[in-house]
Amino acid sequence: MVKTPDELELMRISGKLLASVFEMLDGQDLAGMSTMQVNDLVERFITIDLAARPASKGQYGFKYVLNCSINDVVCHGVPDPDTIIRDGDIINLDITLEKNGFIADSSKTYLVGNVAPAARRLAKVAQEAMWQGIRQVRPGAHLGDIGFAIERHAKKHGYTVVREYCGHGIGREMHEEPSVLNFGRPGTGVKLREGMTFTIEPMVNQGSRMVETEDDGWTVVTRDGKLSAQFEHTVAVTATGVEVLTLRADGS
Repeated sequence: MVKTPDELELMRISGKLLASVFEMLDGQDLAGMSTMQVNDLVERFITIDLAARPASKGQYGFKYVLNCSINDVVCHGVPDPDTIIRDGDIINLDITLEKNGFIADSSKTYLVGNVAPAARRLAKVAQEAMWQGIRQVRPGAHLGDIGFAIERHAKKHGYTVVREYCGHGIGREMHEEPSVLNFGRPGTGVKLREGMTFTIEPMVNQGSRMVETEDDGWTVVTRDGKLSAQFEHTVAVTATGVEVLTLRADGS
């Protein structure tokens, strides 16, 4: 759970490489692409351009390098050659990368073309909620502080937070202890220590927080069919606060 300075340096390398994957995607016109085309594009970039490994591929039997969750898909959307990204969609791309034995994990909800104002607002609040959680990270704080800040921000804007899925410790393994819930009570849960590394990844729903898993065993959707948005960063607890290991050049 707690990383040494040398291990943290390796995690910084993985995080910086993963940030560059999203910077590459920022320059793509996703409208008209299939989710499988996006998957293949990312796999080539990670393996060839970055000489790294897409850590999601083969994890728990998953065959692809990313999750692509469109509109009412909350998380774990499966790439498919017949699923075309359309103008007006919102799509979360959740990507992991391993380099030198250490894994980084991040996601971003992309607004494709002419997105409706209500969908733009949802994505904006979801990203803000993630940052509200990140701002709680410092030695001596508690995981409950993070979850409380996330849910409070979402609720303030009329949204709900999914409770079945959450952030997690990360390092040599994609999923390590502790679980980082997106709800909680201040001053409760694991106390944070310098050197801890974990993800913060709120999933914010337009309607009810209730979700269900489709027949493929992976794809999680909102039960009411309303939109969901997610953002995620891998962070490290520092002596004075927090370092976002997957921070992109534009500060997002």
